[in-house]
Amino acid sequence: MEKVKKNKGGRPAKEIKRNITITVHCSAFEKRLLREKSKDFGISLSEYLRQTGLDHKIIRHRKDYPKEALVLNGMLNHIAANLNQIAKKRNSGEELGAYRRIQLEELSEQLHLLTQQIRNYFI
Repeated sequence: MEKVKKNKGGRPAKEIKRNITITVHCSAFEKRLLREKSKDFGISLSEYLRQTGLDHKIIRHRKDYPKEALVLNGMLNHIAANLNQIAKKRNSGEELGAYRRIQLEELSEQLHLLTQQIRNYFI
């Protein structure tokens, strides 16, 4: 004997259940414009935003930095961290030991070389 499924009535189930909410921050003016555009197409604001977001490609102007510039940036960050440690010791009243003085001289030389590399890169 085969079971017959009873139709409980009501609205038929949708193929794709959209039950996830995404919050979008915008100004009141932007919201009004989006609502007007969705009305022009005869669809809900949600449908308009979904179609716009999924169907349109956004051209993003991404800057690709040269490898040399990224290396220089890393070196400068490293030097800045070391200088910050030395400055913290000096600002707390500690005297610079022999090791810190040598390190400070090395950092100074590295900075000098980096400035030369940067100048040569743009010449």
